[in-house]
Amino acid sequence: MKETFFQKLQRVKIGDIGHIFLFLPALPISLIYRLFRRDLWLVCDNKNEARDNGYWFYKYVREKYPEQDIVYAINKKSRDFARVKDLGKTVNYGSLKHWILYLTANKNISSQKGGKPNSAVCYFLEVKKILKNTRVFLQHGIIKDDMPWLYYEETMMKMFVCSTYREWKFVSETYHYPEGYVKELGLCRFDGLHEFEVKPKQILLMPTWRSWIATPTSASYEIEDVSKFENTEYFKAWSKFLQSERLAEILEKNDLQMIFYPHRDMQMFLDKFRIKSDRIITAKFPEYDVQTLLKESAYLITDFSSIAMDFAYMKKRLMYYQFDYEDFRKGQYGEGYFSYEKDGFGKVCYDLETALNEIERAVGEKFANESVYLKRHDEFFDLYDKNNCERNYRAVKELN
Repeated sequence: MKETFFQKLQRVKIGDIGHIFLFLPALPISLIYRLFRRDLWLVCDNKNEARDNGYWFYKYVREKYPEQDIVYAINKKSRDFARVKDLGKTVNYGSLKHWILYLTANKNISSQKGGKPNSAVCYFLEVKKILKNTRVFLQHGIIKDDMPWLYYEETMMKMFVCSTYREWKFVSETYHYPEGYVKELGLCRFDGLHEFEVKPKQILLMPTWRSWIATPTSASYEIEDVSKFENTEYFKAWSKFLQSERLAEILEKNDLQMIFYPHRDMQMFLDKFRIKSDRIITAKFPEYDVQTLLKESAYLITDFSSIAMDFAYMKKRLMYYQFDYEDFRKGQYGEGYFSYEKDGFGKVCYDLETALNEIERAVGEKFANESVYLKRHDEFFDLYDKNNCERNYRAVKELN
């Protein structure tokens, strides 16, 4: 859903405006810093996280190329700070020093479009070409859809990482980046998906977010009533799924455990769900790590989440439950090059009964993946090795 300038303004908060007063003193200080740190790389994931492609990239560079001047930005009060504090230099996310380093850095590297001291202020400075710096987008997942907010005119990023040829071709032809800016390198976190031990009785249920619900604007009401979370189709459909007696019977009969872990932008609503079966665990961020869950789970149920790509990359069985396909296309991601029916890595279900039938079938087959999806894996993942971090490092190093 492409937003108007007015709708974007509705997302601006008082705290965002306050960052202008951090930017102003940081600017002259950064001019001095640049004299001494001419090749500084500043890396981050989400504010409170050290577990996505930024973390994997930072960890790799610190271990393989310790001579590189590199700093990781993270909220030092977050649980994930412990994962990076001993690897190398860090800076408190959103602080004055973060601003100074952001303005100093030769390369600003993130897995998030908003990976910067303040996304609203930096967006204005960068897109309006007031601030010209070299920004690298390590990506958060493999792109399947049309996402106008990632078009070049909305980011002005110098390097955009893709993981497959089809993704690279689509982004290159659709997102308006200059030639050479989009590179097929692979997600850094994929290096960690080649060795894993599966818990044969564990199912992961991980639906993605709905932007019109998580951060509502006036445009959200063109989709549905978002004045109360319980009014949304997302809540109603997943509640019905989680409270299904048939699902509870399947889990009980087969001694299975299901972990319900919604996208981080929907975690705020987790306590709204009422779950009857003691075989379903509600997983809260940051207590549970996404990659660990993906690696150890035998089966994945999702809707449109790009984490299905990570699961499919490991050649494991999955299912898509897409009860709100039309609303999702209208309100969040437009059609891209990827058809879930023709290209997906699992059965696509649009109603509860079909979804439960598919779960029962997968359980009966002990979650063994099907040949049709393994064939799609081989055709789609043309980069399938442990060299993703190295390719990303080389590309950043060569970037002018």
